Amino acid sequence: MTLLKRLSGACPPGAFQFGWAAFQLSLFFLPSSAFLAGIFLLISMVLGSRSRTEPFLRDRWNWPFLVAGIFMLCGSFFAYSGWTAWVGLANWLPFFWAFWALQPYLMNSFSRTRCAAWFVAGTVPVLITGFGQLWLGWEGPWQIFDGLIVWFVAPGGQPMGRLSGLFDYANIAGTWLAFVWPFSLACLVQPSLKKSQRMLVLILAISIVTALVLTDSRNAWGGLILALPFVLGPSRWLLILPLMAFVLVPVTLASLPGIDSNLQSLARKFVPDNIWARLTDIRYAEERTFSQTRLSQWGFALTLIAERPWLGWGAAAFPVLYYTITSNWFGHPHNLPLELSVSHGIPASICVVGTALALLIMALRRGVLLAEGVSFNAFDRAWWTSSLILIVIHGTDIPSFDSRLNIAGWILLAGLRCMILPAEERQLVRL
Repeated sequence: MTLLKRLSGACPPGAFQFGWAAFQLSLFFLPSSAFLAGIFLLISMVLGSRSRTEPFLRDRWNWPFLVAGIFMLCGSFFAYSGWTAWVGLANWLPFFWAFWALQPYLMNSFSRTRCAAWFVAGTVPVLITGFGQLWLGWEGPWQIFDGLIVWFVAPGGQPMGRLSGLFDYANIAGTWLAFVWPFSLACLVQPSLKKSQRMLVLILAISIVTALVLTDSRNAWGGLILALPFVLGPSRWLLILPLMAFVLVPVTLASLPGIDSNLQSLARKFVPDNIWARLTDIRYAEERTFSQTRLSQWGFALTLIAERPWLGWGAAAFPVLYYTITSNWFGHPHNLPLELSVSHGIPASICVVGTALALLIMALRRGVLLAEGVSFNAFDRAWWTSSLILIVIHGTDIPSFDSRLNIAGWILLAGLRCMILPAEERQLVRL
């Protein structure tokens, strides 16, 4: 009861206290157990949907998702991929509801700050298992609660030598760490922290950065850099941007093709070999055929879209078709707009991707990066930045096929929707 009382504290106006408590628990358990997180999330969604003064259809931000859902359902009747097209709808349709149902818990800056802290706290098991697999040779699977929670920890990482922690692959772990990094950075810059608290937060932030680097994920590295100017805010740009340029210019010169060889050799003297080698992907250059590259996957996806632009081929059709032509298996085209267009058609893709981008832009226009204190704070800047990082990463990969990142992404979008609500509407969400 004490835990429930603590979790129910500072409940956003209009939200059910039990739903608020369940929502926070879902965030904490999310990286460790999608099953437990899903149970608590479902409870919070049901309670978050009850007695709302703003019905689902009255909010115009829900309309694009409703249209996308209709196209997805219609396309499933004619899908090339058969029954898997219907299974694939689980990646989308429940989250169109979640986008609306979870908003009562994200109505103000304080509730979003608390949720951000839960995301960071829940990442601790990812860090511990990640460091353990690389440095101590830890190996799963580990079970607790009679198999209710199972942690599959690959010894030495997955792929070997790359930190993956509780995730199936290092790139997925890297995306999770890149998404929570802005929140840990926002914690670190809070002026109200006591000395002991700041030391704890600093250790956690350093651990997240270290683990992120060890994932060897280029997308995650980009997220690490991208977060700094946006979370710290424009008031610090005169200091931050020159320092970033000082670091990034040599890295760029050492990595980009077409740079003068003498200049590139000089730059590589100042950049660690593993960084520029990973950015140029030189270790795999001789092993990969063109059909194994993203360019080939994107081109093939565009061909499929041109053949079925309206309703698509159905979920999970891309890997089957791509394997048939190239004999190489890839689960998706490594680009979310293309994946949506291949699976469900261009209209559905525009509705989903366009809405996410519009939310990001609207929050930016409301001054989320500029305001301090009254309307927004550092955690709101971090919230916006985490959303940006996930959206950018989905341009070259689709980590949201991991259920935990999918849930996190929709929570971020729901938070962005709350940021752009007029102040009076944030107080009246339940009858």
